[in-house]
Amino acid sequence: MTKRIFRSICLVALAVFLSSAALIMGVLYGYFSDIQQAQLNMQLELAAQGAQREGADFFDGLHAENYRITWIDAQGAVLFDSRSDSAGMENHLERQEIKEARATGHGESRRYSSTLMERSLYSARRLRDGSVLRLSMSQRTVFTLVLGMAQPICIVFLVAVGLSVLFAVRLSKRIVYPLTRLDLDQPLAGGGYDEIMPLLRRMDSQQRQLARQKAALAEKQAALEQAEQVRREFTANVSHELKTPLQSICGYAELLQSGMVKEGDAILFAGRIYSESQRMVRLVEDIISLSRLDEGAADFRWDTVDLYETAAQAVASLTPEAENAGISLRLEGETAVLYGIPQLLYSIVYNLCGNAVKYNRPGGRVEVHVKAEEERVTLAVSDTGIGIPAQEQNRIFERFYRVDKSRSKAVGGTGLGLSIVKHAAIIHHAEIELHSQEGKGTSIIVAFPAGESPGRV
Repeated sequence: MTKRIFRSICLVALAVFLSSAALIMGVLYGYFSDIQQAQLNMQLELAAQGAQREGADFFDGLHAENYRITWIDAQGAVLFDSRSDSAGMENHLERQEIKEARATGHGESRRYSSTLMERSLYSARRLRDGSVLRLSMSQRTVFTLVLGMAQPICIVFLVAVGLSVLFAVRLSKRIVYPLTRLDLDQPLAGGGYDEIMPLLRRMDSQQRQLARQKAALAEKQAALEQAEQVRREFTANVSHELKTPLQSICGYAELLQSGMVKEGDAILFAGRIYSESQRMVRLVEDIISLSRLDEGAADFRWDTVDLYETAAQAVASLTPEAENAGISLRLEGETAVLYGIPQLLYSIVYNLCGNAVKYNRPGGRVEVHVKAEEERVTLAVSDTGIGIPAQEQNRIFERFYRVDKSRSKAVGGTGLGLSIVKHAAIIHHAEIELHSQEGKGTSIIVAFPAGESPGRV
């Protein structure tokens, strides 16, 4: 065991050393290459200024030991080269740095020589007459640098091997020491490793399991208490919401029964009774829908649905209401197929659009947009209505919560529409984004997972 630990530590240390050396050399090589390229660009700027002022006379008697200067005309022919006879040189129009300089005014490239022992850096600049001035310089490759530094690298390598062996011996002895002094009669007294104490590990595992179970029970208890609190609040809210229209219906009916209503007002009172009863019907329907959603919508059928077509149906249903309110209701988008529950998807679109119409202004707009993306399908409903105050935005999806209670009742809202949207979105594993500014309008975006079924809650 000691030998195995010793070999492992040595191999890891050597691997880290070699990797670090290679990484450092690569980074430094790239860094100094960038510095040389920057110097080459600077020298090119100076040469370009001289060439533009003096023309061909600038190159007469020009000597540059560390740089190679090449002057190319607009057609790619070499006019001057500091190291070769320009007359026998090939056309340079297809060189990368020349093409970039002609296109953008400046070009750079780096190429290895055929021997793979050096690399050339090129920098080119387009002059005012359309010709191109190029400077180049040679640079050693990483391979040649390593060969040149072979002696110091070997010394450092030997030092690293020596240190690795020294530390490996000490660490391997320290790791094995608790095992060598283990008392088999009293294994717990030695404080050995957990790997050789199956009993302690078993006890520790059981304790952790008990702790997890205790935490899970506490979490379930808290969830049950929260659910009970929600149930109480829901029951109280339902009682209150049903009590108000019932009292109105009873009051109007009592007046009609007592004969205290004028003959011309009887139709008005009957209309109010009908309106309040319809409000109760909508409230009961929404409560039933929420109850089914709370149970996970297990009795609903999942199917492939075109969300754009579903949105078109909802918009068509709400168009008369929008026209009566003087509101423009428009649908845009594209075919967007997802896997979901058709009734719930329709309910999401209908409730969002219905709220956008109800809480809008005369002459306002409601825009519905359906978009199919690579991994999701988005439904966006935007309006130019009254907006939602910032302090109210985190509560609008609560049951029976209304921002403007008087307006909500005036337009016939039950206070459950957005709660149904929230629960239907959860069942589809969708995410809801709300953007609203008081007095300017509201935008709600629902993002559904695209493709196959996201799974049922």
